[in-house]
Amino acid sequence: MIGQGEEEDVKPDILLMITPQNIFRHEFVGLHVEVVASSHEGYKGLKGRVVDETKNTIKFEDVQGNEKIIPKKVAVFEFTLPNGVKVEVNGKVIAMRPENRIKKRYKKTW
Repeated sequence: MIGQGEEEDVKPDILLMITPQNIFRHEFVGLHVEVVASSHEGYKGLKGRVVDETKNTIKFEDVQGNEKIIPKKVAVFEFTLPNGVKVEVNGKVIAMRPENRIKKRYKKTW
């Protein structure tokens, strides 16, 4: 039980089930992300926590609290899963509505 003035850091159970094999079938909001490659030099190295995702963009908040919006199709993202595992994802593969990506079937390439 949380008392007055106390906060509890609780991660939803769904985040604990994300693995490199099923990351496409999960929500990215709340995950730490870094842009590891991009055709736009200004995007490389940007990192923060994902706060929103659309069909063509990922929006995240950096450590200074600034929101950054990155087009998916021009970047390779490295997501850090709740268990600390890092997974690189080509933005071209996830350039679709999040609700459609979660339902889509993917071929295994690993």
